[in-house]
Amino acid sequence: MHPQNLTKVSEFILESVFDNPHLQGLYIAISLCVYLTAILSNSFVIIATIVHPRLHNPMYFFISNLAILDLVIISSVLPKMLENLILGKNTISFEGCVAQLYIFTFSGSTELILLTVMSYDWYLAICRPPHYVSMMSKGTCITLMAGVWGIGTVNSLINTLLVAQLDFCGPNLVQNFLCEIPPVLALSCSSTYLSEIMVYTADIILGMGNFLLVILSYCLIIITILKIQGSEGKWKAFSTCSSHLAVVGLFYSSIIYTYIQPTSALLEKKNKPVSIMYALVTPTVNPLIYSLRNKVIKAAFCEFVSFLRKS
Repeated sequence: MHPQNLTKVSEFILESVFDNPHLQGLYIAISLCVYLTAILSNSFVIIATIVHPRLHNPMYFFISNLAILDLVIISSVLPKMLENLILGKNTISFEGCVAQLYIFTFSGSTELILLTVMSYDWYLAICRPPHYVSMMSKGTCITLMAGVWGIGTVNSLINTLLVAQLDFCGPNLVQNFLCEIPPVLALSCSSTYLSEIMVYTADIILGMGNFLLVILSYCLIIITILKIQGSEGKWKAFSTCSSHLAVVGLFYSSIIYTYIQPTSALLEKKNKPVSIMYALVTPTVNPLIYSLRNKVIKAAFCEFVSFLRKS
């Protein structure tokens, strides 16, 4: 197609999360409940980590950063989804799509690295307890988090700029309910070679690289746990990191399924259920997983409720 015949797309059409238009009111209620649950639960984890003295340690510092990222992820998707449900449409402007793509890519890639840092924290706590305090000092934690957020920002900025400079001349139906890199690349009428190379590079370095580091950390953790004398001690050690292991499994399984495949495959295969998992379900259940299995967070929650009643 000649450049002069290109018609730039001004908006994209998103697929609906729900299929039955007659149950729109129910879908709005469900979406609102999910969003409020995610907002309240993640906000509680953040506030509790700040104000509760027993939560002033590296593990909860990283958990609170995970809660911030979960808020960013779900807030980049659900408000627009709710707006479209209420107005009975499924459109998003080109600029809004690029902004959503940037925020979603940033929060997703940053969370990948953060989960690796959290695995390293568990490794030090279980495998090298005598050196834990010195190796996970306040300065070290802040430096690690600055690196995590910085790498996520750079990765998202590069990939978003590459997508934004592509030509989109139709069709404009995004085969998902949100704008993320693979389905948007599939709609471009110009060469996406460089963008795909960068996506695959990020997949290898950030995706597979961090996944292997997490696996290595947990192999060392399991070896150390197996050396503990007595089944009670082994169970106590494993239960302390089982929540993080559940979060890692939930997040990585959906991310790898979506991004480790050719862009053209998205035209033949629907990824909506998987996207729902990591865009909506994971940010909602992460704080619940940590809270339900953590006595310190549950104690902080009880104290918070008691304070509210007295007030």
